[in-house]
Amino acid sequence: MNDPQMPSSPAWRTADVLALYALPFNDLLWRAQQTHRAHFDANAVQLSTLLSIKTGGCEEDCAYCPQSVHYDTGVKAEKLMPVADVLAAARRAKENGATRFCMGAAWRSPKPRHLDAIAEMVRGVKALGLETCVTLGMLDEQQTRQLADAGLDYYNHNLDTAPEFYGQIISTRAYQERLDTLARVRAEGVNICCGGIIGMGESRPDRAGLIAQLASLNPYPESVPINHLVRVAGTPLENTEALDPFEFVRTIAVARITMPRAMVRLSAGREQMDDGIQALCFLAGANSIFYGDTLLTTANPQAEADRALLTRLGLRAEATPDLAAGHALAAVGSNLSRTRDA
Repeated sequence: MNDPQMPSSPAWRTADVLALYALPFNDLLWRAQQTHRAHFDANAVQLSTLLSIKTGGCEEDCAYCPQSVHYDTGVKAEKLMPVADVLAAARRAKENGATRFCMGAAWRSPKPRHLDAIAEMVRGVKALGLETCVTLGMLDEQQTRQLADAGLDYYNHNLDTAPEFYGQIISTRAYQERLDTLARVRAEGVNICCGGIIGMGESRPDRAGLIAQLASLNPYPESVPINHLVRVAGTPLENTEALDPFEFVRTIAVARITMPRAMVRLSAGREQMDDGIQALCFLAGANSIFYGDTLLTTANPQAEADRALLTRLGLRAEATPDLAAGHALAAVGSNLSRTRDA
C-alpha cells in the first residue's frame, strides 16, 4: 500500500491492518523498524509532560475515565487552574527535559469564558520554547480559531476505539462528533494529536478498525497517542481482563507502519508496563513518551526512572521538533468529516 500521507493514497481497510497484526512478531517489528528508521532517528525519544489544568466533573460517560461525573472514583471536580500556576508547571517540565507541554481539561466542551485563559496559557507556554498541545473536548469553529490565533501547535482529540466498538464505551458523544472536531482543527491549520485506548475489552478486529480509521484520515494525524487502559476502581472497566502486553506492542508497530511520519506516543498505562515491554515499544516505533510524575489522574513513571531507562537503552531525548514540517502536512488536505466503512 502506498504512503497514506499522500492525498492520492487509498484508505487503509481493517483487513489490511489485520494482516499486519497477523505477521510473526519478529517480522512485524522488523517492518516497523524499517519504517521508523526511514523517517526518524531511531534512538531519539521526545519527552512530553501532561498537566491536568481542570480535573474532574466531566459530563461524558466514557467507561474508562475516572473524571466522569457518572462514576464514583474519588476524583473531585476542580476549577480551571490559574494561568500563572500552569506556566510555573511548564517551566518545571522544561527544566526536567520536556520539549512538549500538554494541557488537559475534563470537559465535554469548553465554555467561552474558559478560552481566553487557555489561549493565554498557550501563548505563555510557547514563549518558553515548548511545543504546545491542549485537549478540551469538542470545539466549535470560533473556539478552534481562537486557539489557532494563540499559536497552538497540536489539538488532542482521540477517537478512542473503532466505530464498531465505540457504543460499548461511550454514549454521550457520537463518533461523528469527534471527526467533526478534528475537521475544524484541521481547517484552522493546527496539527492533530489523535489516537486511542487499547485493552478496553475490544477484539483484535476492533483494534485494527481503530488503526484503520486513524491511518485513513487525510492526512493522518501528525501525533498518535497509543494508550493502554488503566483500570480504575469505580469505572465500568475496572475488572476488564488484562491485555496481552505483546498485543500492545503489536499495536504500536502497526501504528508506525500505517502512519510512518507520525509521532507515535507511548501514553497512558506505561506505569503498568515493565522495562522490557517499554523497550519493545520503542523498538516497534514509539518515539514519544509522557514524562513526569502524573498523567492527568493516573500514575506515570517518575522522571528519574524514565531517564534511567532511556540511558540503559541508549536512547536520548529529542530536541523540540520542527513544527513547520507538521503544519505543512496539515495543509495537505482534510477528509475527516465522514466515518469510513471497514
